[in-house]
Amino acid sequence: MQTTVKGLIIREQTIGESDRLVTLLTDEFGIIKAFVRRAKTYKNQNLSSTSLFVYGEFKLYKGRDAYVIDNARSLEVFFELREDIERLALAQYFAQLTYYLGSEEQPSHEMLRLVLNALHLLCKGKKDKKIIKAVTEMRMLTLGGYMPNLLACYRCGAFESDPMYFDIQEGCIYCKDCNRNNALFAPLGVITALRFICFNEDISKIFSFSLSDENLEILFDICEKYLVSRVEGKLTTLDFYKSIIQE
Repeated sequence: MQTTVKGLIIREQTIGESDRLVTLLTDEFGIIKAFVRRAKTYKNQNLSSTSLFVYGEFKLYKGRDAYVIDNARSLEVFFELREDIERLALAQYFAQLTYYLGSEEQPSHEMLRLVLNALHLLCKGKKDKKIIKAVTEMRMLTLGGYMPNLLACYRCGAFESDPMYFDIQEGCIYCKDCNRNNALFAPLGVITALRFICFNEDISKIFSFSLSDENLEILFDICEKYLVSRVEGKLTTLDFYKSIIQE
């Protein structure tokens, strides 16, 4: 039985001498793995359409143990990612996060839209990469079932104070009067940004905010630390990204 899906290739690996195994994030079926037979053959029409970061339309049939891509058509290749090492490193990081936090064989419309929007913004180069990274991390955690409790102070229920504090381990916030020693300092503007990222129903709008340089650094730090505390598995792509920006 053959089916057609639209999806983004988030991982690829060579199998044997010429086959390729790709991992797709699809709208309808979430994360699936599929073989591309004889993908390394020069004349294979699916060669360029089954590469990393290609968003395309894929015709699949279910083999004995896995899906097989019968035909592929590129819709977007995100070519600009390969023009800048920091963009490419971030894209690889997002792909690894998707692999860890995505759902297998479950509808993943919002996750796919999130990653596609992030890659589009990276390619355009007009949005601060730190905002793209922080937003993608926190929204992906939210979609993966790890949304922090941002509604109010966990102890007294105060909706806001300036500053507030973000508890990485507990995944909650405290007002200035209930602060715990191990919670991270978070100005009210940062808490507002976190709420905007997690609660906004329109994924196309969650990148559309700005912060002062100081507050952006705090948001950047909180999102990364919270993600690392929740994701199981070694984030090699994050290590690579950090090695680049620290050079």
